[in-house]
This record gives sequence, C-alpha cells and structure tokens, in this order.
Amino acid sequence: MTRTPDILCIGSVLWDIIGRTDLTLAMGQDKPGRILRVPGGVALNIAMTLRRFDLTPALLSVVGDDVAGRDLVAACAAMGLDCGALLVDADLPTDQYMAIEAQGTLVAALADARSLEAAGDRILAPLADGRLGSADAPWAGPVAIDGNLTETLLAEIAVSPLFAAADLRIAPASPGKAERLRPLLRHPRATFYVNREEAGLLTGTRPANAAAAAEALVAAGARRVLVTAGAEMAVEATASRTLTAVPPPVEARRITGAGDTFMAAHIAAELGGAGAEEALHRAVAAAAAYVSGESS
Repeated sequence: MTRTPDILCIGSVLWDIIGRTDLTLAMGQDKPGRILRVPGGVALNIAMTLRRFDLTPALLSVVGDDVAGRDLVAACAAMGLDCGALLVDADLPTDQYMAIEAQGTLVAALADARSLEAAGDRILAPLADGRLGSADAPWAGPVAIDGNLTETLLAEIAVSPLFAAADLRIAPASPGKAERLRPLLRHPRATFYVNREEAGLLTGTRPANAAAAAEALVAAGARRVLVTAGAEMAVEATASRTLTAVPPPVEARRITGAGDTFMAAHIAAELGGAGAEEALHRAVAAAAAYVSGESS
C-alpha cells in the first residue's frame, strides 16, 4: 500500500463467469450467447466502480496462490485497486461466481465463496496489526462490507473495536445471504443497501414496494437504508426523512453487478460532497447506465 486508501472493501473478490443471451431462455434450453470471465464479487464490484470515480479502494479478502488468484490480483492492480491487504492463501482456491442472464434478467447463479468463508477473520488482520488500524487507533473512514462473510464474522464485526470509528456501508450480496446481516441491523454507524426482497428477509415482512421496505428496515432499528426495486422507485430513508428517485427507462442488457454499481456510485457521491438527494439520484443514474450496457 503506497498511500492511505479512501475506502476499504471487505468481502468477495473472485472471478465472475457470466453467460448472457439476448434470447429468451427456459430451464433445460441451449441457446447461443456470450460467456465472459471478468473480475467480480460484491466487494470487488464496488471497488471497481469506486475506482472509476477516482477513489482508491483497498481490498480485504482472500485469493488462492494459484493461477486464477495471481491473474485476479494482477487484473485488480492494473485497475489501480490497492491489493496490499489481500490475504493470499496457498491452501485455498480462488473463489468464483457463475451466472446465466437472458434478456437482461438473471436466470440462475451460483456463488462459490468457500475460501472467503474458510479464511474467516484472517482477512481483517490489516485492521488490527497497524497496516490499516488497530484496536487503539481504529480505521475511521468508510468501509463497504458484503454478506458473503459468514454470519459469525459479521456478528464479530458488529461489536468489534476495530470498526468502532468506521462509516459502515453494508450490502447483502444476494437474497440468500441477507439474513446474515441481522447482527449489524442496529449498528449506530451502518448504512444498508438492499433490494426489496432482501429488505423483506431482513425484517420478516413482505413489502409491496421500496418505500414500504425502507420503512420496515427503519422500524427494525436500521439507522439509514437505501432500497432499490429494479426499474421502480429507489428510496433512501432514516427515522427523520425519506427520499425517492425513479430510474430513467432503459433497455436492460445485464443485471449482475447493478446493485453494487448503485451502492458504489452513492458512496462516491457522498464522499465527493453531494447531499443526500443528489447522491441518491447519481446512484440511480449510474445503475441505469450499467444495466443498459452504457458503462463498463
């Protein structure tokens, strides 16, 4: 690490294997399309978008000491991401994610984050050993955390002195992992970025829209939440205010990474001094551009 990073991104750093087709696709069908291998994972997706806003994120995660891991670190470094805090473990393979998308809709996906789960709190060592902070002098900047971490580790983070001064930005990673975040729900320094389904799982409700989902999260004790619902209204809410923004109409050409783009654009806007309403609108615009294929 040659300079102090602007933000820490903690969670999944892996290879995305994405198959996309512009055709309809039903279970069992075989259709022509494109298959790409690109750097991915929630923490890395957020970091890559933050870098496009001229911020310097540091990655806290694990990669294997294998060809896939070395290629991934090289790709991250080439993008200007700080990889100095990454854990490299010779006994663990580099994680990966596989998804199939058809006409801009996710058909199915599998996330293999077993190495991240196996590494556990070892990925947080730089926050304790002085490289990025310590218990006596904790990291005091923004931290993006994703739900690919185990529930045990997320519960530890919720009470850890290493995060006592941090501005926590939390994302579930997927609906299947949303409930892992419950230990952080009432954290006094946390902002949650979720979709409507994830909000419902976190609160045990069935919200009809993003506004209802945000209201349920705040009622459950969340300090601040941002809720998205695809092409519908996005909401930012606290106990004292509710802001809304409607995404511009676009033709959806991809979906994997859209929520991460929304979150990163919102964080970047706020770090750049934007007010709450402006930051929400910038995030919505960035996500729409990503889904349409206009942005990288």
